[in-house]
Amino acid sequence: MPDLHDLSPKQAYALLQETPHSVLIDIRSSMEYLFVGHPVGSVHIAWIDEPDWVENPDFVAEIQRLLENRFKGCNPKQDASVVLICRSGKRSREAAAALLEAGFQQVMHVDEGFEGERDENHHRGTVGGWRFHGLPWEQC
Repeated sequence: MPDLHDLSPKQAYALLQETPHSVLIDIRSSMEYLFVGHPVGSVHIAWIDEPDWVENPDFVAEIQRLLENRFKGCNPKQDASVVLICRSGKRSREAAAALLEAGFQQVMHVDEGFEGERDENHHRGTVGGWRFHGLPWEQC
């Protein structure tokens, strides 16, 4: 089984700009994606979501369908670069393990996530993460 590749937010952004068959998947809950914000161009497929906070049993299948529809004529499990992002990089590791176990070959995750770890005041977004590094993001 291939290894998971950790990327900094800036490395992930560069890979997505330079790699034709790549996609950024935001795996946070629907509420996080909508109200906290998300990277511009990301696709939302929740790994764990409200109201029950259980793992999405269709997660791997949903990603497979997304890649098949987006990258016609290639083998998504072998040819597509899948970059996962969550809040701080923990859930994306779990979700990535499921994709690797399902046979996906190029799976990466943003090690700082979208908001990064909490600072000494328990605030996110001040010591790391996609937003902290000034990368493109939006919110509803």
